Amino acid sequence: MPAEYPTLLPREPVVTAAEMRAAEAAAVAAGTSGFELMCRAGEAAAAGIAAFYGPAPVLVLAGPGNNGGDGYVVANALRQRRWPVEVAALAPPATEAAQQAAALWNAPVMDIADAEPRFVLVDALFGTGLTRGLEEPLLSQFHALARASSVVIALDLPSGAATGDGTALSPLVRADLTVTFGAMKPSHLLHPAAASCGRVVVADIGLGEIETRLFRNGAAPTAVLGADTHKYRRGHVLVVSGAMAGAAWLAACAAQRAGAGYVTLASETAMPPSSLVVQPLGAIDLARADAVVLGSGLGRDAAARTRARRVLGAGRPMVLDADIFSLFADDPASVFGLGAVMTPHEGEFARLFGDLPGSKVDRARAAAARSGNVIVLKGPDTVIAAPDGRAVINDHASARLATAGSGDVLSGMIAAHLARGEAPFDAACAAVWRHGDAALRGRDGLIAEDLVGLIR
Repeated sequence: MPAEYPTLLPREPVVTAAEMRAAEAAAVAAGTSGFELMCRAGEAAAAGIAAFYGPAPVLVLAGPGNNGGDGYVVANALRQRRWPVEVAALAPPATEAAQQAAALWNAPVMDIADAEPRFVLVDALFGTGLTRGLEEPLLSQFHALARASSVVIALDLPSGAATGDGTALSPLVRADLTVTFGAMKPSHLLHPAAASCGRVVVADIGLGEIETRLFRNGAAPTAVLGADTHKYRRGHVLVVSGAMAGAAWLAACAAQRAGAGYVTLASETAMPPSSLVVQPLGAIDLARADAVVLGSGLGRDAAARTRARRVLGAGRPMVLDADIFSLFADDPASVFGLGAVMTPHEGEFARLFGDLPGSKVDRARAAAARSGNVIVLKGPDTVIAAPDGRAVINDHASARLATAGSGDVLSGMIAAHLARGEAPFDAACAAVWRHGDAALRGRDGLIAEDLVGLIR
């Protein structure tokens, strides 16, 4: 990697329910009681709530498990801050730690059926590890209380959300703030559950570093160009075109904006004058390319397939996108084992890998392991997975990216990072973050051409 390009910034860990339980069990084995962890969680949540909102009437909905125990601690901590607080319980606390937390509250607890809405509603019904949704009449009672409240705060996760895959097990109440404990969980970032979490704040409860191979994508570092930098040191990107030259042109322009020093567009279609180097398809010089974009605007006919095979055999760092997933749906082995970056959306992913089981993270990991390539499974919760099991979820993005050509822009950006000498996984993570960042700085009506101009 060139000296002027720093390593990626630290990423925030994302842990499963099982990893969280293991971390809590380790803390208990080391001498911290479950009740002490619950007190830390509740106190931290109360501090977070107090930091975001001024003193106001609060209704805490407490479930029978440890999430409900967290709710009792929150209620007590807010009461000590002189907030007016009421607690409504679904059932008596069923765990030892939750029973100790309820004893802290030491005040009347009403049945949820009798609860009246207050300005702030704290959802402490169910947290991590939920396997089935809320049932009637609780579901209707919960939603009615939430609709009549001005602020909804969820502890750990909105009740009804599965922890690991973003599934809504029952209709979710949208929280304004979710206070989670120890680390983020996959459903804070995976849709549809992520859309109901609102602002997510992680409270440190003293578990230390939790071992995981899943992370939230972090900001791409800023390239610092040395005085001796020249265009070839910044990397040469080759974009191979075909039937839809416009898509390839977008990828090429994005590679330029993302930092590549020299970009060649191989195309038989006349292009507007620009700083891009346009060459005929028959004159492709793969040996000079530091990274190649293959698939954007390539086409799906026999000529495109022949051209693709030639490029695939060159052994260059590569981004595979768009038409590649149709061209080789019947022969995926031709695009496997290349150490490339593949950027499918859900439909393209299914074309090449079929209906894989599990969460979006599970499916991306399985595809990366099977293909030997880095997988960028695109969407509002884009997942980047490496063949070795590392994975990242990117939530730094905007719905404005749902426009034709935005994927071609991303392919060009990833290629620019590859051309600088970055490893495929790091290149994909950095480019996905920058791609989302560009869209966040756009405005409604954004099209792919606008996106290119917004790349920093």
